[in-house]
Amino acid sequence: MLFPVTQVGSWPRSPELLAALREHRTGRIGRTEFEKFADEEVRRCISLQHEAGVDIVVDGELRRDNFYSFITDKVEGTELMSLADMLDTVDDKAAFEEMLQTLDAPAFAIRNPTCTGRLQRREPLAVNELKFLRSLTDRPVKVTLPGPYLLTRAMWVTSFTKSVYGDKPVMADDIVQLLRDELQDLVAENVEFVQFDEPVLTEVVHSGTDKRRTFM
Repeated sequence: MLFPVTQVGSWPRSPELLAALREHRTGRIGRTEFEKFADEEVRRCISLQHEAGVDIVVDGELRRDNFYSFITDKVEGTELMSLADMLDTVDDKAAFEEMLQTLDAPAFAIRNPTCTGRLQRREPLAVNELKFLRSLTDRPVKVTLPGPYLLTRAMWVTSFTKSVYGDKPVMADDIVQLLRDELQDLVAENVEFVQFDEPVLTEVVHSGTDKRRTFM
């Protein structure tokens, strides 16, 4: 296999799955019922990858509300906040509002995992996703996780986090540790590939001396 094919990015969610995710978030359906919806979506996702001849199979991140904020369900010391909730807590409101304009989405629609306490895994981040994925394919599989720089930058909100960790590098140490623990658990389950997503690094590389933030 000269150039193995895999997917990068989240798989599109069906209207039914999006509705189930909203109902789960608002407490109208329980986790077990939501997982039934998600299981069917993942089965369809994998079937389409098989049909297309994809070499390294993923589950499409279909159980996650987005590719990094899902950790609030798995990690103690986190809270999911909308950017509208955070507006009153930031020091430079003008710069924050400029970032929202760049994101081109209403502040109430974007939710960010915020560190409000000491960070540690409440449960594995993706091991159960891996086990279900593995049960549906005999091809190599890939698990995706948010990277440590992304999480450190996104989760540090001074008014909520500084009283817990004092400074950002200390919090980053705990983020690296929980990701390391997760990676070791995935390796123990014989995962072939783990992809750490760091899209915010593109801003760091390309913005130069421009300090504007276009990503949390």
